[in-house]
Amino acid sequence: MEIPESEMFRTVFYEHYPVVRRKLAALVRDEAAADDLAQDVFLRLYRNPPDDPNALGAWLHRVLTRIGYDYLTQKARERRLRDKQELLFSAEAGPPSGEEAVLSKLDQEDVRTWLDGLPDRDRQALLLRYSGYSYTEIAGQIGVNPPVVGTLLNRATNKLRQQASNSFPQTD
Repeated sequence: MEIPESEMFRTVFYEHYPVVRRKLAALVRDEAAADDLAQDVFLRLYRNPPDDPNALGAWLHRVLTRIGYDYLTQKARERRLRDKQELLFSAEAGPPSGEEAVLSKLDQEDVRTWLDGLPDRDRQALLLRYSGYSYTEIAGQIGVNPPVVGTLLNRATNKLRQQASNSFPQTD
């Protein structure tokens, strides 16, 4: 079907535009975007009309659906990118203040002191576990059977927790 720049295109436009725009508005849930997308549909019709004039309604529906879904995909992509940027910029705070650095160093010193109070095997097991080693690898490093590692880590954690609670003054 060839649609010249004549009265025929205007007729098709005025007849189908309200339906195309309504379907796009329902799809994208944005009136302004639906107006722009409907114009894109008819621009494609003008540039590359369907071969069969009887299939115009189906052709318009297929094109408006593709354009609408492309728009939604683009908006979702933009939203994900914006979320990533917000996350990156919020996590990208400046260097820690002097007070934060001192508190962090004090916390690290406290943990080192508590770890030094544990038996060597318990300390080594905890350090290996929090360094990302598996139970099997920990068992190989400290020379115990793999099923024992879970119990060993649990007991070492409890000892560490007890030392931490003993170092803080008790309030009644």
